[in-house]
Amino acid sequence: MSKEKHGYGPDNPHPLSTRKTELVWEGKYDEYGNRREVDIAGCAMPMQKIETIDEPASRLKPLGLFDAEKAHKDDFRNMLIWGDNKLVMASLLKDFKGKIDLIYIDPPFDVGADFTMNIPIGEEKETLYKDQSTLEMVAYRDMWGKGTDSYLHMMYERLVLMKELLSETGSIYVHCDYGVNHFLKCILDDIFGRDNFQNEIIWLRTRAQHSDAKRFGNVHDTIFSYSKRSDFFYEVQYREHKPEYIERFNKIDKDGRRYMLIPSHAAGAGPSRIFEGREIAPPPGRHWAYKQENIDKLIAEGKIEYTSTGMPNVKQYLNESKGAVVQSLWNDIIPLNPVASERLGYATQKPEALLERIIKAYSNEGDLVADFFCGSGTTGAVAERLGRRWIMSDLGRFAIHTTRKRMIGLQRKLYDANKPYRAFDVYNLGRYERQWWQKERLKGADEEHRRVVLEFYKAEVLQNSSSLLIHGRKGSALCHVDAIDGLFTRDELKAVAKSAKEAGAKELHCLAWEFEMDLRLICHEIEHADKIKIKLIPIPREIMEKNRTNPPPFLEVAVLEAEVIYNSPNPSLSKRGTEKKVVDIKLKKFVPSLAEVPTKELEALKERAIKSGFDFIDFWAVDFDYQDGQPFEHHWQAYRTRKDRSLPTVSNHEYDKYPKKGKYTACVKVVDIFGCDTSITVEVEI
Repeated sequence: MSKEKHGYGPDNPHPLSTRKTELVWEGKYDEYGNRREVDIAGCAMPMQKIETIDEPASRLKPLGLFDAEKAHKDDFRNMLIWGDNKLVMASLLKDFKGKIDLIYIDPPFDVGADFTMNIPIGEEKETLYKDQSTLEMVAYRDMWGKGTDSYLHMMYERLVLMKELLSETGSIYVHCDYGVNHFLKCILDDIFGRDNFQNEIIWLRTRAQHSDAKRFGNVHDTIFSYSKRSDFFYEVQYREHKPEYIERFNKIDKDGRRYMLIPSHAAGAGPSRIFEGREIAPPPGRHWAYKQENIDKLIAEGKIEYTSTGMPNVKQYLNESKGAVVQSLWNDIIPLNPVASERLGYATQKPEALLERIIKAYSNEGDLVADFFCGSGTTGAVAERLGRRWIMSDLGRFAIHTTRKRMIGLQRKLYDANKPYRAFDVYNLGRYERQWWQKERLKGADEEHRRVVLEFYKAEVLQNSSSLLIHGRKGSALCHVDAIDGLFTRDELKAVAKSAKEAGAKELHCLAWEFEMDLRLICHEIEHADKIKIKLIPIPREIMEKNRTNPPPFLEVAVLEAEVIYNSPNPSLSKRGTEKKVVDIKLKKFVPSLAEVPTKELEALKERAIKSGFDFIDFWAVDFDYQDGQPFEHHWQAYRTRKDRSLPTVSNHEYDKYPKKGKYTACVKVVDIFGCDTSITVEVEI
């Protein structure tokens, strides 16, 4: 082809002649060769605040939580968000674009998401195997449906959003392993620029000896750090000196301070200097390492000591050293072992010391730190302890519960130590991302999906339903089957219930893969207002098994009953002369949903779940003055820990803050060992 025909030349270069070296994967470019923009479903999604968590008022000191000088100077409330992190970040852009000072992420490593673990039951040492939730399983299966291409595109889109959220002096740390670090390095170079690459940190993640047959054992992780621009914030970090280095400080002065002598000269010829009135020449081929004014200063400080030959040396004191400057090889942070005090049983939990080093190096007190794959909440726990603000999110419901419990426990520790902490809020993020972009790809599949679910549920498929939201009938109850892999939200529930009421139904069964937190509360409101009974029924994951013909069990969400206890006022809590009732809550019954339990283990647990349902409670809390439509506010909470497996079934709050006589509503929230929440309301009469 001739140059003249296409016009390529100095003023019109061929596109390939300007192409830089880059990592390309399926989905990075469209069919026309244009770079795909990050698909965030066209808009930011609203975040629903469902809980507001602070140290319960019953533990507060009479004069307030903190002294004025110890309190935080702002009213920022930390954020814990349940939802797909791509949509989380897209929704945060409105208020937090360019405002996050440090991001640390520990994403899955393209080896298949592993959310399995053994979780304890009750007060004994018995454990139950917890598999990943349906939402986690299906979400990550789809994210990585095209293998590494899908994984890279998933990470690329999220890292682009993280860059938008970072402040101009902010930095990001990306934790990865040997299998994907080379890919992620290329993506990070692409997004942040090679000039903004700061470190490749090697962390010794295990002390165990790996004896792989055909290769060296893999015992380290890689952490990449990038800044948004060149003038980023960084503070040098130090580690303790090694014993052999400390031993070199083998001299002790009259004050008992350890020191060693270091030469005052260096290579290269130079002139003489004056030492206490004497002119002393350096050894041949050497020069004095200090200017005369610095020598005078050292003499005045008593830091010059002479050898037997009269040669001046400098005293270097041990207590004047902050430690050894931290380098890029981190082999001094001990990995978590099975009996570590901070271990929570979460498979991918990282040690707090690792995050402490990162947060101290790249942020100041009061800065905003974020982690969008938060797991067990280590980033937020360390950030809180170091006086930073934080935002965390995760797709896994169990991760959110683990983090919530961990942060509540930290609040108590900081309170008991008379140190400040911030309250935090828990949010739902609307619908899961795939509901948006699956519409075209799965066009027509929803109908087949609903037919299969209803057949396994032994319900009749309605061919000519009066509403698009009503799909089947079981006995006298109408049935709604949520969309493929969807998260059933409160707005959807209201719309479905309205359709069922208009159809004259007295009972409604809602089948879904996953339910929004606190959805049971909305059920109670609708049942009371519309006189319609609502069942929330998780779709068993077993229906996705190939060639399955026998129906798996469909189990309703957990059953919870509680009652109000009225007591006489505690004199220590009530003003003299008052006759107010004090209120507490007693758990009467709890039968957990075993929808998370594999079928093969179900029969063994059914009887125990009925007889000893309280053994399956991991956490519960009470809002004594709950307002419809408002976030749940923790007035009292109790939970099991690794060391203390006991759990009270009666609150000991003695709530007496109702403003006047009348009827009020208390809300009780229970979270089981699977991370599933169940809430009910009870009437309080004062």
